[in-house]
Amino acid sequence: MAAAEFDLLAGWTSLTGSSEGSHLLWTDLINRWSEPHRRYHGLAHLVAVLSLVDGPTSSDAVRLAAWYHDAVYDPTRFDNEECSAELAAATLPTVGVDRATVAEVSRLVLVTRTHQYDAADTDAALLCDADLSILAGPASAYVGYANAIRAEYAHVPDPEFRAGRTKVLTELLGRKRLFGTAAFAALESAARDNMQAELALLRS
Repeated sequence: MAAAEFDLLAGWTSLTGSSEGSHLLWTDLINRWSEPHRRYHGLAHLVAVLSLVDGPTSSDAVRLAAWYHDAVYDPTRFDNEECSAELAAATLPTVGVDRATVAEVSRLVLVTRTHQYDAADTDAALLCDADLSILAGPASAYVGYANAIRAEYAHVPDPEFRAGRTKVLTELLGRKRLFGTAAFAALESAARDNMQAELALLRS
């Protein structure tokens, strides 16, 4: 087992125990996150999100939601978040996660569909900020992300992709704020600069 996978397993078992069932579920999730069509939404994204939600005050629910937020990811579908939430609801009870935590995990996964939540919803803010953190990355990392997204949607013709991506970016840029936690508030400007640059290319 590679060191990165060992670290992922250690984090997972800290949440769900070390039973055979827990290991089997971890294996299933790793296999899902390793699917070949995932050019951006793969293991590297999972590791990045987990690292950002893993703080001393983070709840188990937000950590588990990080594991499940893109567990189902098919770019040809429009219900990935719903399917991921349903997967969490169906599988987490089998490894002893209590009902209230399972419900919260499912709720948080569904929030990542729109990344919109109440200002007081600190778990949603943390998960969404971690999920969107690439928006505020260095320009080179952002370009890599944008190219990877295009590769995931290779089945979509250029005119349709440009229109859809333009709509997504325009909607995000139209929000009063992109990030909901104090840790990410300082990155707001960098994220907007990156998206504006991509939008300019899409419109050129």
